[in-house]
Amino acid sequence: MKNSYPKIGIRPIIDGRRDGVRESLEETTMNLARSAAKLYSENLRYPDGTPVQCVIADTCIGGVKEAAMCAEKFEKENVGLSLSVTPCWCYGSETIDMNPNIPKAIWGFNGSERPGAVYLSAALAVHSQKGLPAFGIYGKDVQDVGDETIPEDVREKLLRFAKAGLAVAIMRGKSYLSIGSVSMGIGGSMTDSDFLQEYLGMRTEYVDSVEIMRRIQLGIYDKEEYEKALQWTKDNCVSREGEDFNPEHKKHSREQKDKDWEFVVKMTLIFRDLMVGNPELEKIGYIEEALGHNAIAGGFQGQRQWTDFLPNGDFSEAILNSSFDWNGKRKPFTFATEDDHLNGISMLFNQLLTNRSQIFADVRTYWSPEAIERISGWKPDGILENGAIFLKNSGSCTLDGTGQQTDSEGNPVMKPFWEISDEEVEKMLDATTWYPASLEYMRGGGFSSQFITKANMPVTMSRINIVKGLGPVLQIAEGWTATLPEEVFKLIDGRTDKTWPSTFFVPRITGNGRFKDVYSVMNYWGANHAAISYGHIGADLITLASSLSIPVNMHNVEDEKIFRPSAWSAFGSDNEGADYRACANYGPLYR
Repeated sequence: MKNSYPKIGIRPIIDGRRDGVRESLEETTMNLARSAAKLYSENLRYPDGTPVQCVIADTCIGGVKEAAMCAEKFEKENVGLSLSVTPCWCYGSETIDMNPNIPKAIWGFNGSERPGAVYLSAALAVHSQKGLPAFGIYGKDVQDVGDETIPEDVREKLLRFAKAGLAVAIMRGKSYLSIGSVSMGIGGSMTDSDFLQEYLGMRTEYVDSVEIMRRIQLGIYDKEEYEKALQWTKDNCVSREGEDFNPEHKKHSREQKDKDWEFVVKMTLIFRDLMVGNPELEKIGYIEEALGHNAIAGGFQGQRQWTDFLPNGDFSEAILNSSFDWNGKRKPFTFATEDDHLNGISMLFNQLLTNRSQIFADVRTYWSPEAIERISGWKPDGILENGAIFLKNSGSCTLDGTGQQTDSEGNPVMKPFWEISDEEVEKMLDATTWYPASLEYMRGGGFSSQFITKANMPVTMSRINIVKGLGPVLQIAEGWTATLPEEVFKLIDGRTDKTWPSTFFVPRITGNGRFKDVYSVMNYWGANHAAISYGHIGADLITLASSLSIPVNMHNVEDEKIFRPSAWSAFGSDNEGADYRACANYGPLYR
């Protein structure tokens, strides 16, 4: 099936004067566009693993008519973002991309023969004057005319813009599926449909939890796939079931546990079908249900009413968020615990930028080195010398978070699904124990995944929060995973729920402000949840946030990596304040 992902439109901009000027630049300008398209198709992939597709205007654009012809082609070709490229002076207001709903950038070639930088500055000024923010890309070093190599500083900005722009375009028109309602008073569970609509161009779809029971009781799921999924679960998860730590008088019988396994497997199928549909349901007479809700992300309320009565969603959430299931390796879903849509969207941002599965976790505890030493007698050193933030949540975390995937040098990583080996899938499953749920927390039973994330993975913790009167803001913290000596970990883990997955996060400390120390990062975090992505992607998140007019209120990204639309520089010389003022000025992309 042909994918429908948005394409990158490349606009070769040229000096429109004929009889010598334009003719001398046609090939050079078009080659610049081809170089950009080649960079994107060779280095970027869609979430399904296929190479990103580019569309180049049929002709160079020297004036408004050719700009209109290009716009018409881009609309037909499902272009979701545009890059204008030029090695020369051109006519600014006549050639810029005027589509207000797509991210746009201009690469002005730094060459001495023709003033590409002059066009870049003139065109960006027009963008600012018309209220159409655009990213400006200009290399530091002068190149010779006709040089088709892309300098590293230009390459970095081209890719950063494209990743952010693709994320914006992929979200547009999709849905967030809210299953259930508010979970235990958590603010992020109060799904803000205005935020999703105005900032991301997304719908909000609501489904009551009773729909899960309807589908289970009426058999509205693929029976054949269910048998396959259940057998896979027995072979790979039930076989790794952990000790039941519940008090004897509360423990479920073996018969009840087996029924719970059957129930949570059906839940998993149903959650997925609710999100993206399933043509098999039409074959059994459920045409409406077969369509799904066009959801690119979703969440499940779970606690409390559901889990007071029925098995929890931990298994379903863990499997959906992982890069594999009984059908093999596949694109991970973005599925939020407790229907925390703000954390779900944070996970979605991360996933669209990296094509990797995301960790959903509580930002649970700051463990200072003094506290660790006090309870264990062990004095933390190395990466843990300033303490760590303990990330933990009822066992709904992606199994990719085990850190059992490795790079060519044997370091733990989290990969896009198409790079994961069958052996790594087996290692992830083997590193995960499925414990019967704590029946004091979750009276209806179920199973929680437990593992410890391997150390020394570069990761980025992020979170969107909504502030009344201000709107959405984004928090970002780059750092690394860490581990404790086994006996020390047991002491710390025993103070919470030892049946849940554990990740220790050490942010990169700057000595100033929100990143003065590890405690400050924990202290200034704006909610009880966070999304954790493999890799230091803070700069990419900042670019994405600016594309959506979402200010960043906390980050530890180096200043030289920050890349926002050129108009942001007109709002003051302090990066954080200018970001707030620019976002307030331009407002939501789809308002």
